[in-house]
Amino acid sequence: MKKLVAVSILSLSLLSASALAETFKGVVSDTMCSKNTAKASSPDHAACAQSCIKGGDKPVLVVGSKIYKIANPDKLVAFAGKTVTVDGSLAGTTITVTSVKP
Repeated sequence: MKKLVAVSILSLSLLSASALAETFKGVVSDTMCSKNTAKASSPDHAACAQSCIKGGDKPVLVVGSKIYKIANPDKLVAFAGKTVTVDGSLAGTTITVTSVKP
């Protein structure tokens, strides 16, 4: 019985650790414009990302050479083309955003 309780507690602690929030700093882009991650912080890219997101493309977060999908994209629409700090949980390559700071 003690082993079962110990294993259960250990399993639950590992599950809760994977759900902890992480912090990501990057540029809000869109799925099409983000393909060239090297230009993500350029002024031309910002205008492109704003236009594409306004047109209905989904926002993504470009962090260095990584592109993260966003589970709740409405949280990033207002920050199109800008560098932000995002708090959220990561599952694979998708971030569920809890907060955004410019």
